[in-house]
Amino acid sequence: MDFLYIKALHIIFVVTWFAGLFYMVRLFIYHTEAEKKEEPAKEILQTQYKLMQKRLWYIITWPSAILASIFAFWMLYQVPTYLKMPWMHVKLCFVLALYFYQYSCHIIFKQLQNNEVKYSALKLRIWNEIATIILFAIVFLVVLKNAINWIWGVVGIFLVSILLMMSVRLYKKIRAKKSWDKHEEKILKEDKNDLS
Repeated sequence: MDFLYIKALHIIFVVTWFAGLFYMVRLFIYHTEAEKKEEPAKEILQTQYKLMQKRLWYIITWPSAILASIFAFWMLYQVPTYLKMPWMHVKLCFVLALYFYQYSCHIIFKQLQNNEVKYSALKLRIWNEIATIILFAIVFLVVLKNAINWIWGVVGIFLVSILLMMSVRLYKKIRAKKSWDKHEEKILKEDKNDLS
């Protein structure tokens, strides 16, 4: 098979791999947030999230990871000089880190499938940013083909991630305050009705 076809297939499966990882952690967050719901909503939502997670994990994410790696090894077999380039060594380290990340997600997946909610939604949101940082690092490495310049791209996404997390916390505080205000308003209204 022509090298460019192999490269195209590798890129396609890398995209679907990351899409699966990003969406999987979002499902973890929704599943965790459903823990605070009242029954029967809690059970209905968590049952649906379990099904969605299982399908995403075994039909898209794991197969994409395996196929992306197969096509990567095939490319390295066809062009072994890539293995002599320093940027490729760094990229392969990030790919290894991505597999460790996916394995950690697999542990969380198994826990949630067994109704074990061990992480808060906020921790999972932070956890989701690790895949983003790995993605940025790999893309900058592949495009720049430089083992050093990728750092600036990663530093940039890290700073953006911090800003996003601060925004999420601020939004959460505002939402909690509005919820509290509505709760107080409801109590005042009930008190007023009781006095009437």
